[in-house]
Amino acid sequence: MPVFMNCSLRRKVRLCAAALTLLLAGAAACSLCLGASGVPVWEAVRDACSGVDSPAARILLHIRLPRALAAMLSGAALSAAGVILQGVLLNPLASANIIGVNAGAGLTTLLFACLFPTAAGLLPAAAFAGAMAAALLILLLAGRMGASRLTVVLAGVAVNAILSAGTDLITTLEPEATLGMSAFMIGGFSGVSAARVYTAAAYILPALALALLTAGRLDVLGLGDEVAQSVGLRVRRARVGQLMLASVLAGAAISFSGLLGFVGLIVPHALRPLTGGENRALLPLSMLGGALFVLVCDTVARTAFAPYEVPVGILLALVGGPFFLWLLLHQRKGGRA
Repeated sequence: MPVFMNCSLRRKVRLCAAALTLLLAGAAACSLCLGASGVPVWEAVRDACSGVDSPAARILLHIRLPRALAAMLSGAALSAAGVILQGVLLNPLASANIIGVNAGAGLTTLLFACLFPTAAGLLPAAAFAGAMAAALLILLLAGRMGASRLTVVLAGVAVNAILSAGTDLITTLEPEATLGMSAFMIGGFSGVSAARVYTAAAYILPALALALLTAGRLDVLGLGDEVAQSVGLRVRRARVGQLMLASVLAGAAISFSGLLGFVGLIVPHALRPLTGGENRALLPLSMLGGALFVLVCDTVARTAFAPYEVPVGILLALVGGPFFLWLLLHQRKGGRA
């Protein structure tokens, strides 16, 4: 696996990044314009810019804008976490929701919300702790099993089931404390507040920047432990550091978006053929692609059946489940599982 991008690949990546950026800008405009209320967007923008506290301005500033930002942040974070997990575990089937990272973040978020209901600002930190614990457990299992790709996925499914059972136990024993958390379990952005989005952004944005700066380590790890050590990379420290980044990204996103699934699987695989398998190119493209994908799915989910709204987590599961089955069959046919 090459570590440095050639000129042709760099040019292709730049063109793809420019196209994704334009599409993301268009999708963001559509997200702000479309909605069940039928608010004239130009009137809302005019009122918001002039400081007029009109219903249109409130809908734009306090409902649609935070929701669009939440979808883009969540998509970018979950896609980047997927790329990192796949690079660290050397497994293209790895994804935060499949191997239990999402479930770990969801369990600690739910537990923290029950124990400390007034400390909402610390939910991203609690989600990170659960995501990191699950990721380290999967890494330990992978090392102990000498793991094939399929074995890692199966171990992750088992961990995911155990952690999900813990979440179900909390909701059963403390139904009053977890009242209203059904939306969190499905995943979606209905009712997301600007404060929660900005709090999570304080974790996500630095983690995305650090992931971009250290993406080359994923390509070096892909060369194998011996080669990576021979070029001066401290393999264990690099793996743990990358897992921490993936956990921060997944945990912070889950803290306000709920247990969204398959974003970190679908987006990197859709873009990987364009990058030649290089994570330094795949990571920024996945951030843009993930933001675009989740934003489009959320816009469709809240407008297709207006005035009713379908949680975007359901739509992602309907798309991601068949995609994962196809990917699993494709890997086995290729003899790489």
